[in-house]
Formats: sequence, structure tokens, C-alpha cells
Amino acid sequence: MMLFVSHPSSLDHDNGPGHPERADRIRVIERAFESEIFHMLSRESAPQLDYDALLRVHPAEFVASIKAAAPTEGLVDFAEDVVISPGTWQALSHSVGGVVAAVNEVMRGLSKNAFVAMRPPGHHAETARAMGFCFFNLAAIAARHAQSAHGAERVAIVDFDNHHGNGTQQIFWSDPSVLFASTHEAPLYPGTGAVGERGEHGTIVNAPLPENAGSKLFREAMEVRILPRVDAFAPDLIVISAGFDGHRFDPIGGLHLEVADFSWITNKLMEIAQRRARGRIVSTLEGGYDLVALARCASAHVQTLMGA
Repeated sequence: MMLFVSHPSSLDHDNGPGHPERADRIRVIERAFESEIFHMLSRESAPQLDYDALLRVHPAEFVASIKAAAPTEGLVDFAEDVVISPGTWQALSHSVGGVVAAVNEVMRGLSKNAFVAMRPPGHHAETARAMGFCFFNLAAIAARHAQSAHGAERVAIVDFDNHHGNGTQQIFWSDPSVLFASTHEAPLYPGTGAVGERGEHGTIVNAPLPENAGSKLFREAMEVRILPRVDAFAPDLIVISAGFDGHRFDPIGGLHLEVADFSWITNKLMEIAQRRARGRIVSTLEGGYDLVALARCASAHVQTLMGA
């Protein structure tokens, strides 16, 4: 059975009026998952922060600076494109707790795979730097927890967000035990993710795509550059940075993908996971800012995962 992890605290992180990364992103996903199609999902409320898991990725001083900056009212500009509101710390706490709970369930064989629908997103967060709407790198935390708590020797992180996951790349740049593979639009924020960025051990795999790339180029990049490397890496767990802002209706993404593309790549990763990782996948929400497209893409992603 598949696990769906969420928590009401995700609604309390506030980026201010008119911001694309807003609480309605979670509301539309949860509303979509009320459909009868998803009644077989196992649902879990994300627990509180696991500090040990968090500190395997982010230093204590950085964590403390975020917690200390949380206001009692109003908004605080913490870093580049990063805002802290009174509800931010609780949202972050349950986000980390949620991804750790998902890894525990999947690695123990209690769930085949999991989708963690929490905000704020995480893949732009570097070891000690918040940026691009992101504070803590949830995909990185999932990978490190799988290794430290469950003995996973190799973890593959696949990021299909419209924007490059610079934070995940930075965290694992010199680590041969984690493969980071990304398709993304380029040139675009944050300006990283060139083909030549391979990491110290060749375990960084980037497949930059032009604006308006569309389904054909996206699928070719996955089949030629990404999927063979993930398969050859033979991971014990696949972590997905599931960004849906590549959809053609997204206001800040430009890859012009379709809902079917997200079902397709999910299925391809499931095939590799079945061969290499006992089917184990943990997916965590990244971008996706058109609410209708986000609900449809997340639904397709999870419905595909449910077929495991």
C-alpha cells in the first residue's frame, strides 16, 4: 500500500499576498485526494521535527538562525526569495518529520512507496543557505536518513522540477553514495545545472532543457541521460523531488510539459525501483504553481505510484 503524508501546519507558512508558493497548493492536492480513486491511500499526519535527521544535512547554527528569525506577527525577509512568517517553523518542523516518517515506512517495508505533500519546498536549500522559497532540503534529509537509520548504501535522487535543484547538488557534490539527477529548464533560476557539473565522483547528472522543450525533449533527456544512470547506480532507495512547475500552464515554469509526462516518468522510475530497490520510492513535493495543473499532475503522479 502507498503512504500519503501531510499536515495542517503546511497551510500556516505565509509568503505574503500574491506569492505563487502559497497554502492553496496544499489545499488543492488534498481536495484532489478526496476522490474515490485515492481511498486506498494509507494516510499519515506528519510528526514533529526529527533533529537528528535534520542535522545530518544542515548545521545546528543554520537551523537555529531560522528558528530565531521566526516573528510573532508579520513577515521577515530571511534570504533571497525566502520569507519567514509566524507559522513557518511549525511547517518546517512537520515537513522534516513527514519525510523522515515516509522513509521509515518505506525502508521497513510497511509501505511500498510514499508521497510527502508539505510546504515550503526544499530542493534549492543548500547546506547552510536558504534560497528560492526553500529552507531545509527534504530530499537530502530523506536520503541521509535512509543511509544513517536504515543502512541504505546508495540513494538516487531524481529531480524533475522545472528549476534546477542546486541545493541538492551542492549537498551531495562530493558524495559517491548519492546520485543526484535533474532535468530542468536552462537558462533559468538559479543558474546552475549545466551538463558539465558532474560532482567529484561523477554522481551528479544534469540534463538542462530549453524553454518550451515539450514532452519529446523531456522524455528523450530522461531516457538518454537520466534513467540509464539511475539504473546503473543500483540504488537502495529512489527519492523524487516532485516539482510540477514544468506543466504548460505553470506561471513561472517554461518546459511546457503535459500531465501524461509526469505519469510517464513516475512509471519509469518505478520500473527501476522494482529492479534495483525493492520498489522503494519516497517522493516529496517541490514546485507547481498553477493550482489546477498542480492538482492534476500530483494526482497523476500518486495514482501511478499506487499501481506498484
